[in-house]
Amino acid sequence: MTWSFRKPWASDITKLTRSHHWDPNLPQDKIDALRDASAREDVEAIKEVEQAFTEDSPYEEVRAAVRPTDPEGPANTVRAWVLGMIFVTVCSGLNMFLSMRQPAISFPAVVVQLIVYPIGCFWAKVVPSRVFNTFGVTWTFNTGPFTIKEHTVITVEFFHFCSVFLYSQMTSVSINYAYATDALLALAGKPFYNLDMGWGFQLMFTLSSQIIGIALSGIFRRFLVWPSAMMWPGQFSNTSLFYALHDKTKSDPSKANGWQISRYRFFCYVTMGSFAWYWVPGVLWQGLSVFAFITWIRPNNVVLNQLFGGFTGLSLIPITFDWTYVSAYLLNPLLAPAHAHFNTLVGLIIFVILSSIGISYTNSLYADYLPINTSSLFDNTQNYYNVSKILTPQFNFDLEKYKNYSPIFLAPTFALNYGLSFAALTAAIVHTIIFNGSEIWYRFKTSKNQEPDIHMKLMKKYRECPDWWYGICLVLSLALGLATCLGYSSQLPWWAFFVSNIVAIVFVIPLCMIMATTNIQLSLNVISPFLAGFMIPGKPIGVMMFKVFSTITLGQACMAHYMKIPPRIVFSCQVVASIWACFVQVAVMNWALGAIDGVCTTTQSSHYTCPNGKTFFSSSIVWGVIGPERIFGQGAIYSAIQYYWLLGALLPILFYILMRAVPRSPARLLNAPVMLGAMAWLPPATPLSFSTWAIVGLTFNYYIRRRLPGWWHNYNYVTAAGLDTGLVISTIIIFFAITLPEVSIPQWWGNVGVYDTMDYTVNAMRKIVTDGETFGPATW
Repeated sequence: MTWSFRKPWASDITKLTRSHHWDPNLPQDKIDALRDASAREDVEAIKEVEQAFTEDSPYEEVRAAVRPTDPEGPANTVRAWVLGMIFVTVCSGLNMFLSMRQPAISFPAVVVQLIVYPIGCFWAKVVPSRVFNTFGVTWTFNTGPFTIKEHTVITVEFFHFCSVFLYSQMTSVSINYAYATDALLALAGKPFYNLDMGWGFQLMFTLSSQIIGIALSGIFRRFLVWPSAMMWPGQFSNTSLFYALHDKTKSDPSKANGWQISRYRFFCYVTMGSFAWYWVPGVLWQGLSVFAFITWIRPNNVVLNQLFGGFTGLSLIPITFDWTYVSAYLLNPLLAPAHAHFNTLVGLIIFVILSSIGISYTNSLYADYLPINTSSLFDNTQNYYNVSKILTPQFNFDLEKYKNYSPIFLAPTFALNYGLSFAALTAAIVHTIIFNGSEIWYRFKTSKNQEPDIHMKLMKKYRECPDWWYGICLVLSLALGLATCLGYSSQLPWWAFFVSNIVAIVFVIPLCMIMATTNIQLSLNVISPFLAGFMIPGKPIGVMMFKVFSTITLGQACMAHYMKIPPRIVFSCQVVASIWACFVQVAVMNWALGAIDGVCTTTQSSHYTCPNGKTFFSSSIVWGVIGPERIFGQGAIYSAIQYYWLLGALLPILFYILMRAVPRSPARLLNAPVMLGAMAWLPPATPLSFSTWAIVGLTFNYYIRRRLPGWWHNYNYVTAAGLDTGLVISTIIIFFAITLPEVSIPQWWGNVGVYDTMDYTVNAMRKIVTDGETFGPATW
């Protein structure tokens, strides 16, 4: 054997070994096979290993949800554009309007995915297929059967307008309301700042923040979409549903543990079951949602309510019969890999539950006087913090009023939330440098000539979208954002605008790599106002804008890559749909602000209280007016939280040393960013959601996957789609049939008495101050 025969195979094996060296989603036997093939000079063994990695995805999750083929049929059709833009207009407008209500409701992508399918099939049957010729371009309203690619182009457009980064088409970047509109509501709402900045400011702010995300999605796709290791598990239920709808053949019993029901029929059964069941915890017996039976037995016992409560407690016995609670914060547990559930559970127990108990029962941070778990801010009389008592009529900070009122007090889990958010971000950077640094540099140098992958191979037949297209989008969006800051009274200096975007760019690769491999989304919505508060103190509007620009670029997925949508079509759909949706949503927002009487007030008759705008307003006051220095600075009550930056930097190094010491042990699955950052929503979430999420996920993706691998391969992700679909449809119907018209639900103990607990009423505090007394430091 000579080098000339070995060289091409060795080159690919080297690329594969480099790409998957620290891959937590690859089974240990495949990693061993890669290393052995790379070290040996057996050409046949090298070819065998390479074929296993290149003829299909090396990941069982991807093989279960995505087919290694390029579906036949057109994608860029008049039908897809017409239906896509109609749904963009209607659904993005509705979601903007309904987001202003409490409780809010939205139409997610899975609803559009289902609704558009029969409409597309009906179009294919009834619309004439006459071919037109316009300026030499031939086109038709009906290209034939409604294809899976057209379905994908329409559906993926709807995925997450408020986080456009790495979403693939039109509706994915437009159905939900733009993140910037939360800040706009805080500005324009009469109970908030009541500042009319004009349509020009609103459109420029929204457009610039959205298009920046599209630009970065293209620029960083070589790191976050093309590599096979970037799985993006959050897409698997949608891809599985596409195939189920367009291919209704039965499963092979020999490959599905004896099951032969088609995925389409199975999806329908799961959807109907999920739809029917949610009426029980959603309407008939709401106590099933948070089944904290110990607090029902002893509703006035403070300690039991703190430890076992499901609303403001730690849920030490986590029981819920409501899929909403299981999937509310970390999305569907059936999508995330088992190691993500394991790391989340370890992080929850060590860094949240045990730490909260330690803080609370040693009276650290004055925890005796506070609930153990809530996102509310308190003053030194145990009442909710009233920011109006420390502001002038012009919303400026009044130091004398602040000194005469109270410092801010945080519940133990809320204080830990800030610390863990700090730690997760430093851990993400260190983790990426240690485990992915050489890989990122390799991909930067090789561009599209990366290790072979079946989906990358299939996509190579389409013309790639040039990087300079995305570069132009980035330059134009930055120019638009800069003009917004300088042309209006935005309180955001030009240098702070650029810093906000630099912060986003620095974290794009680390956070999206973690999301792509674990389905756990870490966020910048804590660190961004924290930094802005230090950089531009006393400028709350500037803090809001900084937060939007620094967090807007984070998002999820590579649906178009999996479904083989040509990249240039992806680009066109993203840009057109995003721009159009910005106009729709800004128009709807302004109409609602002018047409609805008492909008954004707490007493609005139809509950259009603008909860997201209120959250942005309160956050801007805390970080932009009071400032992080008075909360976390030297000598402040929560100054010790700053040590979490160091914890986040050291933990990945500790795990790296451990993995090097025992490379073939389960220690290789330890993930510091996930362990520290998965609970970013806690509070307002409670440990109940995270513990049940992990338990359900481990049941399906560890236990069932090993005991019934054939069933798992064929039905796991269809089950995920069915559970979510049934819940969403049921929630929407309940909202419009019961919640919106304020129809009374059954008034019995299961809907009334279960809430008569200290846990629910936020009164589980071990020490109570009497009238006229205060707790906390004497001066601040």
